[in-house]
Amino acid sequence: MALEGPLFRQRPAELYRQLRREHGPVAPVVLEGGIPAWYVIGYRELHHVLTNDHLFARDSRRWNQWDRIPPDWSLMPYVGYQPSVMFAEGAEHRRRSGAISDALGEIDQFELRQRCEEVADGLIDQFVVSGQADLMAQFAHPMPGLVVAKLFGLPDSDIPRLVRDLQTSLDGGDDAIPAYVRVAGAMQELVRRKAIVPGPDVPSRMLAHPAGLNEDELTKDLLVIMAAAQQPTSNWIGNTLRLMLTDDRFAVTLSGGRRSAGQALNEVLWEDTPTQNFVGRWATQATQLGGQRIRPGDLVIMGLAAANTDPQVRPDQHSGSSGNHAQMSFSHGEHRCPFPAPEIAEVIAKAAVEVLLDRLPDVVLSVGVDELVWRQSVWMRGLESLPVEFTPAYLSR
Repeated sequence: MALEGPLFRQRPAELYRQLRREHGPVAPVVLEGGIPAWYVIGYRELHHVLTNDHLFARDSRRWNQWDRIPPDWSLMPYVGYQPSVMFAEGAEHRRRSGAISDALGEIDQFELRQRCEEVADGLIDQFVVSGQADLMAQFAHPMPGLVVAKLFGLPDSDIPRLVRDLQTSLDGGDDAIPAYVRVAGAMQELVRRKAIVPGPDVPSRMLAHPAGLNEDELTKDLLVIMAAAQQPTSNWIGNTLRLMLTDDRFAVTLSGGRRSAGQALNEVLWEDTPTQNFVGRWATQATQLGGQRIRPGDLVIMGLAAANTDPQVRPDQHSGSSGNHAQMSFSHGEHRCPFPAPEIAEVIAKAAVEVLLDRLPDVVLSVGVDELVWRQSVWMRGLESLPVEFTPAYLSR
């Protein structure tokens, strides 16, 4: 079965149930071009993969399908090996991820929250007088990028282009590789500027870190951080707003959105997690997983969203998510999203949702729920657009 098409885009939970019925917790799937992979959709099986790095490793050069992959394969940006923290293993991974964690750990989260509120207010100011907006294009997508721009010491003017290129690289298609190359070039230019004129920002702290990252290492790791911060967080914001605008449990309290924003954010991580799939792991030796025979070099795709809905661990999918943070949305094990990145993403997403609901208390969808279209991306789950309307307001700030 291919990870594409209307069912995958619009109703993935049905696809997960179908795969479980036919194959169990590990299903054979094909990627673009008919490339085979194993899709881990069982919670326990995914936990096993993510905590056994010696058996399911991160270096994609082990893949036994490279002779079938064309150089312009649209999924190449996130599968092809690069000497970045994403593909590093063992001590090298700990060196690289340690530098990231230490640099992010110096971010003052009170100042971060203030910056997020300022960015959210500024974005809302641009459309509040019109009474209508596309909350994806005009709010959710630019919001994380503008915040990260400050953390990276980037000018705000660079962000719209970076956001577009990151989204294009993750959606696949003919433009994916050129878009990824442009983002990499922007990160390389940033590193060179910070080496000359450092500042109170993440790249400068990583340059000065005892890990001793060189220019190429830092460029590639900053690209990983930027990609991880931008698209997952923007879709977390968008998916949360969609939930609160379409589900009566949240919509009835829109005027008091602050009370339910945290609950909605957590529920989205369980039900519509922004990073729905992640690639990947490669088997270092022959093994069995979920009743399937895995060969050395086989690609294992981590079905984060599917594992979150596994009936073996969540018999009732609509209960137990409140206060339960055992979802796989930030992955698990040594290669999980490094501390404190999930906390930073939550500050950004929660501020975005709360400020918007405060500023636009009567916001409603301007189309039917069934008219909302999900993006065609193997990796990300997010809406193409989120059109809304509200009572126009004059700027008062």
